[in-house]
Amino acid sequence: MKIVTINDSVSLKRDLDTGTDMQQDAVHSIIAQVREQGDQALFTLTKQFDGADLTTLRVQQAEIEAAYREMEEPVLQAIGEAIENIRDFHERQKRNSWMTTKPDGTILGQKITPLDSVGLYVPGGKAAYPSSIMMNVIPAQVAGVQNIVIVSPPQKDGSIPAGVLVTAAELGVKTILKVGGAQAIAALAYGTESVPAVDKITGPGNIYVALAKRAVFGHVDIDMIAGPSEIVVLADERANPRYIAADLLSQAEHDERASAILVTPSRALAEEVAVEVDQQLTTLPKREIAAASIRDYGAIYVTETLEEAVSVVNELAPEHLEILAEEPMSFLGKIRHAGAIFLGPYSSESVGDYFAGPNHVLPTNGTARFSSPLNVDDFVKKSSIISYSKAALLENGAKISALARLEGLEAHARAIDIRLEDER
Repeated sequence: MKIVTINDSVSLKRDLDTGTDMQQDAVHSIIAQVREQGDQALFTLTKQFDGADLTTLRVQQAEIEAAYREMEEPVLQAIGEAIENIRDFHERQKRNSWMTTKPDGTILGQKITPLDSVGLYVPGGKAAYPSSIMMNVIPAQVAGVQNIVIVSPPQKDGSIPAGVLVTAAELGVKTILKVGGAQAIAALAYGTESVPAVDKITGPGNIYVALAKRAVFGHVDIDMIAGPSEIVVLADERANPRYIAADLLSQAEHDERASAILVTPSRALAEEVAVEVDQQLTTLPKREIAAASIRDYGAIYVTETLEEAVSVVNELAPEHLEILAEEPMSFLGKIRHAGAIFLGPYSSESVGDYFAGPNHVLPTNGTARFSSPLNVDDFVKKSSIISYSKAALLENGAKISALARLEGLEAHARAIDIRLEDER
């Protein structure tokens, strides 16, 4: 890994992949095809892109039962416990509607209502992530969303990976559809004979999925357009270099464009970690991907002090931040920008990805400066409640009219004035 002494500003930001003109044109063509032809377009496109010749899009109960037979009991138990932990964490995020009254009889409040329906995109093939199903479905369920639809591209034999089906079944999701790519996003946004239209689409996908989500945003809501995964480790000289190297590689294996960075005031630690990364890479199954990530987007920044290291972290605003220092909790108040913060040597980023409970759908590309992890609030909408009393209108009506006329909106002012005239 590159070892760099900090002397200038640093950034994790990379240009988001907005696709080539050809990719964008292809996505718009697919969306139009789905809107015009419905299910027929989905069958045609699934055959074209996934090589699966389907007669029905909906996963059948027999397929779910077969998936359970493939699942080993320890894995099934781990899925169940992870679901419990994630649900418990997100239950604590719930907000209630509220109202307040004033002495003049005015009632003000906020009504919180869950979205009616949500669609979750689950990547297929080797990139099938059951953990992402938990992280997207559970906050929606906790929010009170009644209709949740999962879409996922089938394998060539028309099947969906057992881990995806079992996880969805354990969560009680009834509608699982065999469709992927931009066509799945179009179907969720506009609806077809088999795919119900939804209010919001969440979940990761390739560039075609990302471009499709961007294209339908506004007709429906989306979670985010996420960039490549990131990890930053903030460490002092006492940190374990083997742990750091392993955690850096845990993100590097995601994608050639993933970013893995160590920030430390210890050059000795920096050099040990660089050696460890090279050694651990040799036995990593995805070493080519991880090596490219480390080569192009990995770095070790050596600072003068830990305080300077904290400043670097805040400038990076990483998706994942691990603090491996003697007293990691003492740094928590100093961290302003990070999607998820992992404290201490036993809090590997993998703990958060799969089991601890917090959501692993996190802001990337420096957007932790202003964004939050996926949460229950993402699946509700808030309505303001205003019940103005006669006394309040008589007291404040003239002020309201004055503000309306200040903006040149005479009809707004007269809507107040006419009521004041009737009461005088």
